Amino acid sequence: MQSIGTWWMWAGFAVIVLAMLAVDLMLGGGKRHRVSFREAALWSLVWVSVSLAFAGGLWLYLDAESGRAVANDTTLLFLTGYLLEKSLAVDNVFVWMLIFGYFAVPAELQRRVLLYGILGAIVLRTGMVFGGSWLVSQFHWVLYLFGAFLVFTGLRMLAPEKEVDLATHPLIRWIRRHYPITDTLEGERFFVMRDGVRYATPLLLALILVEISDVVFAVDSIPAIFAITTDPFIVLTSNLFAILGLRAMYFMLSGMAERFSLLKYGLAAILVFIGAKMLLMPWFHMPVLASLGVIALILTVTLLLSLRRPSLPY
Repeated sequence: MQSIGTWWMWAGFAVIVLAMLAVDLMLGGGKRHRVSFREAALWSLVWVSVSLAFAGGLWLYLDAESGRAVANDTTLLFLTGYLLEKSLAVDNVFVWMLIFGYFAVPAELQRRVLLYGILGAIVLRTGMVFGGSWLVSQFHWVLYLFGAFLVFTGLRMLAPEKEVDLATHPLIRWIRRHYPITDTLEGERFFVMRDGVRYATPLLLALILVEISDVVFAVDSIPAIFAITTDPFIVLTSNLFAILGLRAMYFMLSGMAERFSLLKYGLAAILVFIGAKMLLMPWFHMPVLASLGVIALILTVTLLLSLRRPSLPY
């Protein structure tokens, strides 16, 4: 797998991620409290700033080592991948709202669940990125399968949604049949002991569904970013920076979900656009800057139209 990433660049990225997670934990990531809009907005700004600072550092290094053209192109690939993953990750937010609403998880307990959810997503997506990069390097035609899948997924998102009943989810039903579950939440605990028997709590079920939701969305987002670049360093860094800020984004948007009623159509359009771009690669090459502009335009138009029609259900 060809990549601009050297061993020390990979190590530096790992240090940045671990340091930011440690700071997040020390400033309240593991404490039970309700995340305010102001706190969520501040953390969102921090994560975006760190991502842009990383892009700036990447540009400075490549400009010195490989020249201005390579620095510009590679940094643009990172920013495009970051915006793509950030936009597609918004769908996770709405699914998390559904999960927490079903299990009646209060706001002060949601942060703990999402902390573990994000950590699981980091491990999962790292494996998927390296697995996908290996597949593409060995079988280039896999990109066309990815493209067809994204077009299909985008078109499927346009169909009317069926009402989701989490009580019928196969994994949740299996756990309920094979493991005792408490009827109510037990604070922040995932397990409790009663009369010598170990019980799982509904908070654990919520965490399991959060992790499953990321698996489902990663199946869409990971192939999508390979339409931008196949460099595993750019793919992974842009993907994880987008994911790391997702928890803060959730708390920002959780009270305004109804304001973005048309967002799913924008995400569907992005998936179709990226899939078509992959399928047309042998005959048509779209510059990265043009791809970034199309994605940004779709998001902007969708958000503006949503704000004008807040009454439509997501």
